[in-house]
Amino acid sequence: MSAQSFKKNAYSDYHVNMLRNLAAYSAIALVNADAYRQLNELLTELKTTQEKLVTQSKLAALGALTAGIAHEIKNPLNFVNNFAELSQELVQELEQELTNDPLDQSAILEILQTLKQNAERINEHGKRADSIVRSMLQHSRGKAGDRQPTDINAMLEEDINLAYHGMRALDNSFNIKIEKDLDPSIGKLEIVPQDVSRVFLNIISNGCYEAHQKKLNADSRFSPMLTVTSRNRTKDVEIRIRDNGNGIPKKVRDKMFTPFFTTKPAGMGTGLGLSISYEIIVYAHHGELYFESEEGEYTEFIITLPK
Repeated sequence: MSAQSFKKNAYSDYHVNMLRNLAAYSAIALVNADAYRQLNELLTELKTTQEKLVTQSKLAALGALTAGIAHEIKNPLNFVNNFAELSQELVQELEQELTNDPLDQSAILEILQTLKQNAERINEHGKRADSIVRSMLQHSRGKAGDRQPTDINAMLEEDINLAYHGMRALDNSFNIKIEKDLDPSIGKLEIVPQDVSRVFLNIISNGCYEAHQKKLNADSRFSPMLTVTSRNRTKDVEIRIRDNGNGIPKKVRDKMFTPFFTTKPAGMGTGLGLSISYEIIVYAHHGELYFESEEGEYTEFIITLPK
């Protein structure tokens, strides 16, 4: 910034000082404008990174879910295949019996009875596979904010199975004792099932992981255990998920619900599971999510959902 005049002493000391101040303020304004531009660029980049990490977290949860579902479907399909093969052999036996003269009616009736039982079992296990697929579609089709009456205990049972088989799919050596104490009087709650199920699946999977890690690093006498309980209380439903892993160190407990913070090794977690779970339970469902832990002994997450 410059000011010029052809007249001598055209500017008084007051005007010179004022121009100096204006120049200084202008320089500060330009620096601030550049800093604001850089900050805007940084915030845009941070938002993009956050969106990518949230997507990564969702994909990790989907991976565990898919592994569990694949295992769940495999079991009934194995039964279907086995009973179908047995039925094919029985049909061959029946064809042979029908060529005999005279016909052995008792043998024919016995084969037909077995075929009927096999058909019933095939139907039963086919329906089981169909229900698993329907459950998977529920997870994928639900719209954000869609509340519906949901059986909490049934959801816990399903997520326990999915988390267990998801861990087994990642590590064949994984095994854990699971104890369940679910209050049958709870009934159904109005919740967003896809979101709450995601919370359950995340915390149960974390518990399985922590208990298994302790087993890998402990002596052979250690037995990994996960305990899941539900209680019907006056104003809410309480769910407790407890593992006997290594617990949470005191120095990081205040960071557990902080986005991007994780205690897992690099590449094993995004650090978004618990922060997203907190948002779902506390902000979206007006419940509570907190934990109790003792280093070397256990971690227990407590979830409350209002009625």
